Amino acid sequence: MLPVIVLAIWQTIGAMNIVSATILPTPLMIGKAFIGLVISGELFSHLQISVFRAALGFLLGAGLGLLLGTLVGFFSRAEQTLDPALQMLRTIPHLAVMPLFILWFGFGELSKVLLIAKGAFFPVYLNTFLGIRGVDAKLFEVARILEFNKIKLVTTLILPAAMPNILLGIRLSLGIAWLGLVVAELMGSSEGVGYMIMDARQFTQTDIVFVGIIIFALVGKATDSLVRYLESKLLKWRENYKGEGAM
Repeated sequence: MLPVIVLAIWQTIGAMNIVSATILPTPLMIGKAFIGLVISGELFSHLQISVFRAALGFLLGAGLGLLLGTLVGFFSRAEQTLDPALQMLRTIPHLAVMPLFILWFGFGELSKVLLIAKGAFFPVYLNTFLGIRGVDAKLFEVARILEFNKIKLVTTLILPAAMPNILLGIRLSLGIAWLGLVVAELMGSSEGVGYMIMDARQFTQTDIVFVGIIIFALVGKATDSLVRYLESKLLKWRENYKGEGAM
């Protein structure tokens, strides 16, 4: 109900010309711009390349994050060797490394994908590491008494216990991949939703800017819901507090 009220107020303010349409177009104008972009095929063309970039960067970054997070989580020597350098890299903002990526890899797809991967890497890395290190030490004693081998120890004890953290890392990683996509598409792009937004800004087409922002929000929410669905399936064994009034 609240979104409907907000949209009604927004439309009324726009229709009364209280705020210029250049600054804040009405929901109706944004809807018309959206339909126009869909009919022309322009929206799907930009969305297709953006989804491809984000998916590739996410898979690369999250895959490496899972791999190195597992390695560092299991082996303290790997933690001492890799973790300090990775923590330093984590604090470097996207905008700071963007010029370097352009110098090294040019304006092509590689620099964009690597920039997205940089952002997607750290949430998965950190949460995998914390998930493994957060396993109750008493469970290892139980595994030792039951004479679990290494493979059984990992598959039946450590990974299930670390899974909530790993899935949380994947959710955060997906969100950051979309944020990184916007920065990446500022790097001399000629297509993509980020480029569409920047191009519309230059021509003061605020309604198209809003369409791009809404597309980012919808796709981001859809990917987050997918991970939450997987989480509910993979962690259905877990009994935890769901809040007052939950079914």
